[in-house]
Amino acid sequence: MKARVAIKVRAGARKTEFAGRFGDAWKLQVAAPPVDGKANEAIVRFLAKLASVPANSVRIVTGLAASNKLIEIEGIDAETLERAILESQGFAQQGFAQQGFAQHGSGPNSGSSLPRKT
Repeated sequence: MKARVAIKVRAGARKTEFAGRFGDAWKLQVAAPPVDGKANEAIVRFLAKLASVPANSVRIVTGLAASNKLIEIEGIDAETLERAILESQGFAQQGFAQQGFAQHGSGPNSGSSLPRKT
């Protein structure tokens, strides 16, 4: 079994974590810099840990030198991977995963509905 996931990467972030959706892709902030393949290595390690598979089961299919990437993970199905991503963001514990909700206007990176102070 294999799962594929599209990601939009922002390298050089404070920590490696998912930051919601970007269209059909997931936004992934990566702490490693985009130099000498360090960000790609960090992405592979992070996704392998998230999916509970060895790092050699994670492959960057497209986007090796780009911020938009297609990742293939051997040993996990798409539904389980989606659930793991949602759980990493804290949504499954709130019941969002069971209801099929992704991060749309809620969560820590979505902004605020309160007016800005000027």
